[in-house]
Amino acid sequence: MNLLILFLSVIIGVLIVYLLKPKLKFTQLLLSFSGAYLLAITITHLLPEVFENNTKNIGLYIILGLLIQLIMDYFSKGAEHGHIHHHGEKFPIILFISLCLHAFMEGIPITNEHQQELLWAIVIHKIPVAIVLSGFLLHSKTSINNSLLLLLIFALMSPLGSYFGSNMQLLITYKTEITALIIGIFLHISTIIIFESTENHKFNFTKFIAILIGFGTALLF
Repeated sequence: MNLLILFLSVIIGVLIVYLLKPKLKFTQLLLSFSGAYLLAITITHLLPEVFENNTKNIGLYIILGLLIQLIMDYFSKGAEHGHIHHHGEKFPIILFISLCLHAFMEGIPITNEHQQELLWAIVIHKIPVAIVLSGFLLHSKTSINNSLLLLLIFALMSPLGSYFGSNMQLLITYKTEITALIIGIFLHISTIIIFESTENHKFNFTKFIAILIGFGTALLF
């Protein structure tokens, strides 16, 4: 069921783009909500879990996760936090590979155990990312068939990460360390979404409310 939910999160994002054609402001607010939700789940659930299981060098893995995401940002152009722009050009394959790697890694900690909080954090994060990716493909020179194929591959990445995280012995053995890497990645993405500068550095009240709702939802549920 977790694998299906992860897959459907991308499909929902794709359908939102192709059926509703949302405005940029809607996507930005959804990103703000998802960033706050992801940060709250990371702090309240993931951090205590990894430090409880293994405190030795765990901070180093978190820092390494931050550095890994910085490198992936270079290739993905910041698509994980909504910074992808289209000017009618062909779809850059290196951007897609980086997004797929990110999606695969974030699925690894979601095993068949008690990972519902993390599952929903990733689902809420993936919907706006899928919206951004779908919007880029829609306005690029990529054909509709190729676009759908790329989106299908992307939708499969997190479920594959979760599957291998549950069945591959190496990933099971080092689950705590891998989760710490994911924490670093989540900290980078969520804080960029929340604290990035708004237009003219003005206070954005609607974004602030979306962030508050994201924090509140994560803490209540």
